[in-house]
Amino acid sequence: MGKIARKRYTREFKISIIRELESGKNLAQLSRENNLHPTLISRWRLEYQKNPESAFNGNGNTYKEAARNQELERLVGKLYAENDFLKKALSVLEKRIQEEKEMSKVE
Repeated sequence: MGKIARKRYTREFKISIIRELESGKNLAQLSRENNLHPTLISRWRLEYQKNPESAFNGNGNTYKEAARNQELERLVGKLYAENDFLKKALSVLEKRIQEEKEMSKVE
């Protein structure tokens, strides 16, 4: 069996459905006419009401972006720890070299 592809709707389509709903069209009738589940339409309406300018932007990859940000933050933390370790190791080696130079002068 093959995968069933998810339908993707454009921002314009979603906004047109919301406008029809706001103009007084019945939710059940609107969902039947467009072959959409009523819950989906309600979810679109809520998202649009929260922030009309940024509603329906992108292609749904917010999870991937958040995961990428977390991975980069983890990497920054790791590099910071490595940098700190190397600074400490360098200072220890510099002290040893200085001590060896002082010992060789004494002899």
